[in-house]
Amino acid sequence: MQAIARFIYFKLLGWKLEGELSDIPKCIIVVAPHTHWLDLFLGFLIRAVVKKEINFIGKASLFRPPIGWLLRWMGGAPITRSENKNQVQQIAEIFEKKEVFRLALAPEGTRKKVDTWKTGFYYIACAANVPVIKVAFDFGKKTIKIADPIEMTDNMESDIDEIMKFYEGVKGKIPEYS
Repeated sequence: MQAIARFIYFKLLGWKLEGELSDIPKCIIVVAPHTHWLDLFLGFLIRAVVKKEINFIGKASLFRPPIGWLLRWMGGAPITRSENKNQVQQIAEIFEKKEVFRLALAPEGTRKKVDTWKTGFYYIACAANVPVIKVAFDFGKKTIKIADPIEMTDNMESDIDEIMKFYEGVKGKIPEYS
């Protein structure tokens, strides 16, 4: 599977890869910019290229039959999205229960242009005591950039400002949404 993914990614699509995904078993992978449905395809493809388990979360109702088993097999984990359930705590508990859980999240929370990112990834990283890895999908340069893991501090504003510097100049599939 990795050989096929590498052929598609590097030869057919002509993309490059900068950096490498750390072997740490638990982390938050902040993927940006998220501007198009193709980001999902690219994410699954690069996951096969780097040959690492990378997970995602989704609302619990998606994980019912008939496709629930497929989503779990693909690395998905269900969460309950109701007002009386703390989603950050639910995700921190998933990290606690699993030996390997690398959670990929798009901090924009949408494919449209946003002025500020959602901060859930920061709170999850702090609650689960896991590092953050920055990953940029740069359609302008046809490159996926992967940074080294970083630990979050008690200064959310400073941490997020530092993280966002990594994405400066990166163009999503739809550049005006970047």
